[in-house]
Amino acid sequence: MKKNMGNTDRVIRILIALVIVALYLTHLINGTLAIVGLVLAGIFILTSFISFCPLYLPFGLSTRKKK
Repeated sequence: MKKNMGNTDRVIRILIALVIVALYLTHLINGTLAIVGLVLAGIFILTSFISFCPLYLPFGLSTRKKK
């Protein structure tokens, strides 16, 4: 797996995940929307930690700075 996510992309994904979790914990979202949101938050956190987004691969995208 070649890293394809830059720092800004990673930070934005983590912030979005934290917002989703906060909405769930404050009971502003519930039911199916909460389940989908928490799964999405988990995916965002996982991809942020490994710096790889599989959806970028087929399109040849990368937010990582070139050396």
